[in-house]
Amino acid sequence: MSKYEIIGLMSGTSLDGLDIAHVSFSNAGNDTFVHSILNTRQYPLPEQLRESLLNVSDLSPQSIYLLDKQLGRFYAETVEEFIKEKSIDKRTIDAIASHGQTIFHQPHLGYTVQIGCGSTIAFHTGIPVINDFRTKDVIAGGQGAPLVPRGDFDLFEDRAAAFLNIGGFVNLSFKEQDTIHAFDICPGNLPLNKLVHNKGLSFDRDGDIARGGEINFFLLDLLNSLSYYNLPGPKSLGTEWLEENFYPLLKFDKEIENNLRTVVEHIAVQTANVLNHASIKSVMVSGGGTKNKFLIERIDHYYNGTIIVPDEETIEFKEAIIFAYLGALYLAKKTNTIPSVTGAKRAVIGGVLHLPS
Repeated sequence: MSKYEIIGLMSGTSLDGLDIAHVSFSNAGNDTFVHSILNTRQYPLPEQLRESLLNVSDLSPQSIYLLDKQLGRFYAETVEEFIKEKSIDKRTIDAIASHGQTIFHQPHLGYTVQIGCGSTIAFHTGIPVINDFRTKDVIAGGQGAPLVPRGDFDLFEDRAAAFLNIGGFVNLSFKEQDTIHAFDICPGNLPLNKLVHNKGLSFDRDGDIARGGEINFFLLDLLNSLSYYNLPGPKSLGTEWLEENFYPLLKFDKEIENNLRTVVEHIAVQTANVLNHASIKSVMVSGGGTKNKFLIERIDHYYNGTIIVPDEETIEFKEAIIFAYLGALYLAKKTNTIPSVTGAKRAVIGGVLHLPS
């Protein structure tokens, strides 16, 4: 086929909602695709699902299996609502490409787990589903992450020299001598959201609470001294790392403003250090953290280059658009991973196909 219409689903680790992007991809020759964004929308996660995902490390194996099915059903019902609301002819959709919700990520042990049952989505929507994009790369010796750089440079290369996504974690993709490199830099929204959760908030709007705090320089030194930051790429972070290494250093029951202020500074320092070390002249920022004005100000304070904040649709939906693209590559039987990014032995066609019947 020379054209694909894909619905991309992205639910990031920061749990701020399910992003849906309906995208058309046309084969322009030379293994390149031209894309057109047809429809987008974000839907909030039901509170019960959100709480279960926040506390997934405390769940029994049986409860995790149940959550996998519940999340798949939510994805299916939300896609159905999206199709109806946007008046989309379901017959034109070639596949749903679903990232799923990462609950475990231990590539050094040979596994990564994203839940949101693909068979459940396919059965209830009547549309083929591609999910589990990361596992095959891990089997090939890679990190299974990040996968977004393939889309960054295939779809958005004309916008900036590099691409920074601030979601639950902060990750960067950039080129060095025509080779694409990418890795997770540090935590992002996850610790910030966890801190303000004790104030009854889901997130720190514009970073205003953090702006009012004071830096705890002792804590800042501890965070900046974490051994992950001295590791070479490819490398990636998971919530297990936060639980074991990052969260024990923070106070979640007091000094919330000062902890927020310190974590924002930590993110800014680590991000700018990587950008400056790689001599990156310009970086396009996307993801929910882009709306944290104070965090962007602090990164800009340390960074020597130019920060490019794109249009709202790109900020919100770039990852959903890119996972739709990874789904199109899967259907076209083309590799959708980059070994120089993930560390795998070779590029693979990542994903598992679930048919509706």
